[in-house]
Amino acid sequence: MMSILRRGLLVLLACVPLLANAADQSAHDLVDRTTKELLADLATNKEQYKTDPSKFYDALNNIIGPVVDADGISKSIMTVKYSRNASPEQIKRFEENFKRGLMQFYGNALLEYNNQGITVGAAKGDEGDRTSVDMTVKGNNGAVYPVQYTLVKLNGEWKVRNVIVNGINLGKLFRDQFADAMQRNGNNLDKTIDGWAGEVAKAKAEKGTGAAQ
Repeated sequence: MMSILRRGLLVLLACVPLLANAADQSAHDLVDRTTKELLADLATNKEQYKTDPSKFYDALNNIIGPVVDADGISKSIMTVKYSRNASPEQIKRFEENFKRGLMQFYGNALLEYNNQGITVGAAKGDEGDRTSVDMTVKGNNGAVYPVQYTLVKLNGEWKVRNVIVNGINLGKLFRDQFADAMQRNGNNLDKTIDGWAGEVAKAKAEKGTGAAQ
């Protein structure tokens, strides 16, 4: 299970839709065009990123930030149980910690991706304010992994709200991780927010063990 998860999560950032200024794009075009742009950038700068991962993490964060519904994702991970009592400052701090941890978690895995093959499907219900886009990605071992993006339209622009990789719902995965951390921290929200990088590092160690390349 952990091996499947890590391979699937490698797919996640290899394919995440990352193009800013996307007001006039369909959900499908957003995923398709930005996937190609990300992989082209990675192909150009991969060796530099390998020697200086911090630049890679910063580049990913700068590109991903504008088109991911970080506020919606953060509140979803915290759930109403915790977010309703959180201050705007705490919500914002968790957004930043979440994005930073995500980049550090998956950055090295993305560097292993060798552009084996990606197919983007049509959006489902693109005329509304919520849709999904399917994608298949071929891994290093030749296996094909399904990816499904959930996107929502906010202020006329499509933004990513959730991702399901090889049947694993990442939103639920992180919600469970947050709830577990809150329980261990005695429901101390600040402690959980400030320790999120440690939670991500622990998850990386657990999920990276025994993973196939």
